[in-house]
Amino acid sequence: MDSASPQPLNANYGLRQGILSPTETLAQSVSTMAPTTTPAATIPLVCALAGNGTWLAYVLATVAIMLVALCIARYARHSASPGSLYTYATMTLPPWLSASVAWSLLLAYIATGSSVIGGFYHYAKLLFLHGSNGHAVLAVVLSLAVTGVSICIAWRDVKISARLMLWIEAASVSTIVVVVALLLFRQGRHWDLAEVHLQGMTGSGLRLGLVLALFSFVGFESATTLGAEARNPLKSIPRAVIGSSLLAGAFFAICAYAEVLGFHRVGQDLGSSQAPMYVLARVGGVPVLGLVIDVGVLVSLFAGTLACITAAARVLLRMAHDGLAHDLLRTTHAQNQTPGYAILITGIAAVAPVAVLAARGASGLDVYGWMGSLATYGFIVAYALVCMALPRYLGQHGAHDPAAPVISTLAAVAMLLALAGNLYPIPEGPYGKLPYIYLAYLVAGWAWFGLRSRTYKARLAGGAELGQ
Repeated sequence: MDSASPQPLNANYGLRQGILSPTETLAQSVSTMAPTTTPAATIPLVCALAGNGTWLAYVLATVAIMLVALCIARYARHSASPGSLYTYATMTLPPWLSASVAWSLLLAYIATGSSVIGGFYHYAKLLFLHGSNGHAVLAVVLSLAVTGVSICIAWRDVKISARLMLWIEAASVSTIVVVVALLLFRQGRHWDLAEVHLQGMTGSGLRLGLVLALFSFVGFESATTLGAEARNPLKSIPRAVIGSSLLAGAFFAICAYAEVLGFHRVGQDLGSSQAPMYVLARVGGVPVLGLVIDVGVLVSLFAGTLACITAAARVLLRMAHDGLAHDLLRTTHAQNQTPGYAILITGIAAVAPVAVLAARGASGLDVYGWMGSLATYGFIVAYALVCMALPRYLGQHGAHDPAAPVISTLAAVAMLLALAGNLYPIPEGPYGKLPYIYLAYLVAGWAWFGLRSRTYKARLAGGAELGQ
């Protein structure tokens, strides 16, 4: 690699500056979370563990994520860069820890992309093949197709990507809101006492359910990857980070309560349902919307794939500028001003494990769960490290806040407890191997950091000087 001069913290890195409106910036965070998939796929998994405490798991998850969001928003008010949380880490943490954030965040976005690709081929088979087993070749083709289209759109124009993701999620979420509102209207003013009294809920079930609930939120901070492309980023990005986490938390908690309520009314088990929105639509008196929502989930998963590739590519771009990745990945397209090579690499990295697993006969929901859980390790570690460094960051910028140490400590503790919940008790089957996969990946990242440490530290030092 050459010793090209590092970019200042607010540099555009060859990307198109100031082209995304605040709403389009918000769309990046919302689409990475893919909120439409939570009522259809994640809430039933949480219910299988937390039962009547499902709504409480989402309320607690919302509180934890809001603490993290407040920390990230404080960073985003002072710096805008494609590197997302990694940029903040480079300004406050020792080089080896900031490199850990970089590799963790890159894995998190790529693995989340893999997760939603798996979900995409599951729902495609559910809609077009009525959920029949087999068709491994078709699953591989669907995975490659949705990734290929996402790569093309992300390569072409980030503004088109943002607008497309915004409309997709808005339409899908609106349909779910209609079903939930009709369901609650039919219930009247009577509360579901089983949920209010948390009947049958256990402490361990709530703890494990909380970990899964957190997965619904991962990626809420991905608007920070658009620091060079957002209009007025020091205002629009903090608002997007806080707004996306708050709106998603309210949406998830209400959906969790309504879904458990709806399944109580029909005497079925939400935790074992393969198509919960069909059931809820019938209970709400609008069965046709069940199919509409499943179509919306499919399209939302496509938007999530696009959002993850968009975010991961920009983190990889920033890593390349700092010497943590090959210099070729610093290149942006001359006309489109998008990180073309980084988009291609992250897209391939996202689809490769899905294609292999699909070819071996793994179901889309299994891939969704496995890769999503792997992504959670990366997000939790990145969140925790960045939150712990917030007081030092504010001190560097002369923005002392007596509440900051309290908020950052609470946020970091919440993330570490979530990590502990992922590790103990040791999960069975493939889930038990994921911590070792993440650790092996991180060790490989540290080894690369050791080889490139001189270049990396020199570029970080130069970037800090230019950013002052």
